[in-house]
Amino acid sequence: MTRTVTVTRTYLQMTDPAQLVGSVVEDDPLLRLARVPVMSVPLAQRLYRDVGAAYHWVDRWQWSPAAWQAWVERPGFGTWILSHDGEVAGFFDLHWDEAGACEIELFGLVPRFHGRGLGKHLLTRACEIAWTIGASRVWLHTCTLDDPKALPNYRARGFVPYRTEEYETDVVDGPTLSHGR
Repeated sequence: MTRTVTVTRTYLQMTDPAQLVGSVVEDDPLLRLARVPVMSVPLAQRLYRDVGAAYHWVDRWQWSPAAWQAWVERPGFGTWILSHDGEVAGFFDLHWDEAGACEIELFGLVPRFHGRGLGKHLLTRACEIAWTIGASRVWLHTCTLDDPKALPNYRARGFVPYRTEEYETDVVDGPTLSHGR
């Protein structure tokens, strides 16, 4: 069943590396974070689906193959994957604009890895990488369709809201979609 819902989107930012309140998992030797050296469309689609299906990440499934290819080939774009014992646990995409601001464009965990503190860890690492590479500010956005723990995690890591907006969208109730956001 499809229904129309009002969604609140919140934009958050850090303007100084000193704002970061880190939280990392230090005692798990099976946890690895690595940058994807050459991003492929199938991998981008898989991450988008596996992390975003539960949160109505569906808009990109209308993209053409050329649009997906252009997405993964953009200058200033990179993807990092968090794995646990070789299994994908989550990921984030970073994108720097010409002014040096870094957006955490996509961020999330595969559902079976929720509840282990890995979201805090992954967000901390995303921010550390952005600042280390020279971001002038780090920003992201979330919405009320996201996991209820997302906004509190962003705020706890030091992100400060700077804008909100509301919009309406259609969501499908019931089993998750075969594709993701």
